[in-house]
Amino acid sequence: MATMVNVHDAKTHFSKLLERVHAGEEIVLAKAGKPYAKLVPLGGEKPRRQPGRLKGLITDAFFEPLPPEELKLWEEGWPGDPLNEGK
Repeated sequence: MATMVNVHDAKTHFSKLLERVHAGEEIVLAKAGKPYAKLVPLGGEKPRRQPGRLKGLITDAFFEPLPPEELKLWEEGWPGDPLNEGK
């Protein structure tokens, strides 16, 4: 669990807080007693992948061809599309 520190104390003891964060601790900065921001260590490692995380969200319908009308809009743009003006 993160330690909560009010903004005034954080300004006063910022260097010490940075040392604690660098050691792996998370510090939540509070303003008027409400969480406002979080100091966290910069991780050298990438977030772990979670295979299967989207299982069940992507159905076979995702891989079906688009209807011709929609495919035409993707290829040619739609009426009033500012990216296709002047074409």
